[in-house]
Order: sequence, then structure tokens, then C-alpha cells
Amino acid sequence: MTRLLSRRNLLSSLAAIPAVALLAACSDSGEKAVAEDVKPAAPADPMKPATPAAAKAPEAQGTVDMAALLKPGALPDEQLGKDDAKVTIVEYASMTCPHCAHFHETTLPELKTKYIDTGKARLILREFPFDPSAEAGFMLARCSKDNYFPMVDVLFRQQANWAGVANTKDALLQISKMAGFTQESFEACLTDQKLLDDVRSVQKRGADEFKVDSTPTFFINGKTYKGALSIEEISAIIDPLL
Repeated sequence: MTRLLSRRNLLSSLAAIPAVALLAACSDSGEKAVAEDVKPAAPADPMKPATPAAAKAPEAQGTVDMAALLKPGALPDEQLGKDDAKVTIVEYASMTCPHCAHFHETTLPELKTKYIDTGKARLILREFPFDPSAEAGFMLARCSKDNYFPMVDVLFRQQANWAGVANTKDALLQISKMAGFTQESFEACLTDQKLLDDVRSVQKRGADEFKVDSTPTFFINGKTYKGALSIEEISAIIDPLL
């Protein structure tokens, strides 16, 4: 089972960079060290046999009050699936987290087909950036309006091409142009101080109220699971709830 084991005090280590400096911060190779400090556990060895279909559900690592979790925050929740789905999955992720990218590339497509598109589950994605580059990625996704999830998907799939590279700003600009941004709209998005404050508010609330300290963290019908769950693991959690 792929698990994220590292912990860090995010609120004390996240740099308080204003939006007007975010473009420059994204180009600063020194920020790479901030993201690398997270050191999540490596994905499963590709040579290791796949988890069997009848995988045992991983043990929950805590519980939360779902009513409190689902209260509106600084930003409206972005959701895949129907409001009346029997299973609600709330994911806290960072755009520069390799395990989050792994989950979105390998597990989410099947999760969507098997549970979300069939009305059985819904997924709410919340921003939990570890560094200015992750903040920028989420801001661009928010500025994409109705294309939030497609933009998140592209940024996760292209993560190696923009996160931690020498000039993240230029790399993000090229990706953003393919998503319909212009130079002007790109810079307007990343200098939007209110949007940056709101993204940070989502992160702070996750840490303060729900004790999120690593990514990805999932809350599934009130139970807490940390790490990039495989489709077999998440199925084993969801199926008894249906």
C-alpha cells in the first residue's frame, strides 16, 4: 500500500509570499528545497506484484465530523460527482506532491468510472499547497473556472515538467497557454492577492480544523486516510458504505 509517512509543520514553514511576488517566487530555484523537504514515501516498486482485487481496506487514521468538514470555506468546493452520492471523499492535495499526482493519474480515472460517474461517490478536491509553485498551480486551476479539474489533471500529468524546474513560471505559462490563457490573464491570475489569500485559507483550515499535515489526505464518510490509495484500497473502503 502506498502511504505518505512524512509530517511537517506546514503553517510555520510555508513562506508568506504576497501575490505580487508569486511570479518571481515560482522562478526561484531556491523554492525547490521547500517542496523537497516534504519527502513523501516513494510510490510502490513497479516490480512489486499488484495489490489483489480483494484488497483489505486500510485502517483509518482518525475521524472527523463530516458536517463540519463540509461547511463552506474561503473558496467554493470543486467537486466531481453528485451531491446526493452515498459516499463523500474529500481530498487535500498539493500540486507539487508526487503522490497526489500518482493518485490522480492511476487511481482517479477508475474511481471516476466505477463510483463517481455511476452516482455512488463524489470527490471534493481542496487545496493544500506546500510551496509557492503549488500555490501558483492551484491559482491557475481556479482561474480556469469551469475547467478546474481538467487544469488540475494537466498540471499533475505535467508535474515533472514544471514543479522544481529552473524556471517554473515559464513552464507554467506554456502549459497555461495551451489551456487558453494569455500572458496577460496568466499574470493577472498569479497576482490576484485575494485568490492567493483564499487558497492559503483553505490550507490553513485543513491544518487547523482537520489536522491535515501531509498529502494526499482523504476523508471518506468521516474517516481519515493518508497516502495515495490504490483503486483496490479505495474500493475496499467504499464498497461497504454503499
